Amino acid sequence: MNAQDQDRLKQLLQQALPPIEAEPERDLWPSMLRRLDARPASAPWFDWALGAGLVGLAAFFPASIPVLLYYL
Repeated sequence: MNAQDQDRLKQLLQQALPPIEAEPERDLWPSMLRRLDARPASAPWFDWALGAGLVGLAAFFPASIPVLLYYL
């Protein structure tokens, strides 16, 4: 690859890729705080179902408790 090809490739890459901005256009932290305050934090139903399943497993098979604790 000679210098002319390298210059052509550099020019094509600069045209194809937009310049990268180091800073966002606006501060994102206030909007993030509004999103966090907008809805209360709650666990989805499948988290409760998984917890109930683990409690049920431990109740019916007490020997599984050390195995579950090992994987936690």
